[in-house]
Amino acid sequence: MTRPPLAVVAGTGFYDLEALADPVEQTLDTAWGQARVVRGTWHGLPVAFLTRHGAGHSVPPHRVGYRANIRALADLGCRDVLAVNVTGSIDEALSPGDLVCVDDFLDLTRQRPLTFFDGSGPEGVVHTDVSDPYDPALRAEILAAAAAAGHPMVDGGVYACFEGPRFETAAEIRLARLAGGTVAGMTGVPEVTLAREAGLRYAAVSLVVNPATGVGDTPITMADIEEVLARSRAAVLEVLGTLVRTRAADDEAGDVTAPDHAAPAEEALP
Repeated sequence: MTRPPLAVVAGTGFYDLEALADPVEQTLDTAWGQARVVRGTWHGLPVAFLTRHGAGHSVPPHRVGYRANIRALADLGCRDVLAVNVTGSIDEALSPGDLVCVDDFLDLTRQRPLTFFDGSGPEGVVHTDVSDPYDPALRAEILAAAAAAGHPMVDGGVYACFEGPRFETAAEIRLARLAGGTVAGMTGVPEVTLAREAGLRYAAVSLVVNPATGVGDTPITMADIEEVLARSRAAVLEVLGTLVRTRAADDEAGDVTAPDHAAPAEEALP
């Protein structure tokens, strides 16, 4: 059995995937706009890489084409999505450079298109279950890969998604903390819920690059964020690479199983 392409979606600081062999850039047209995807192989497995902010970080978080991106990955036959989010820490126990495999989210955005199902299609009104927004089996793969690669990763956390592109106020971070938020970012929602609507398994690695406003005692600067990215980016890629290499080894051993709960995207989406 041949695996479908593995989707890797990343943002700030992750504008290409150097490990991809024979990369080919492809622009896909969808009902929700265009999406740019780079396809190739990683340890021999097919991978589709998508950078949210475009080349040179030209697209701000509130204008990312989330629906086009997820639809394009579904159209390519992807079933699993590994996401990378660069975040600020709400939990004071987290430090720049820490990795978190989140398991829940808070949606604090205000004006983004949030769903494929706006009531105008033949499927009518659809209410999607998000009791497990981040797929448990895919999360387990990420955590196992992190352990194998020797990079500590926190098992579980709540991603608080803000509208951006500005950073959050101290009051907003206090509100998110009261609601259980662990890390703060600007791109995790609606990406995670759209993947769920599309029948894709989705899991996310959060790379902490700064204390959120009010958690630290200095202003947040892009220079500080880029310094953390420069020293921590490799760890994230090593975790993902270990996961891919493990899958490749499983394939060689003939131990390939397809997700059994994810609906085919053509059935899940209008």
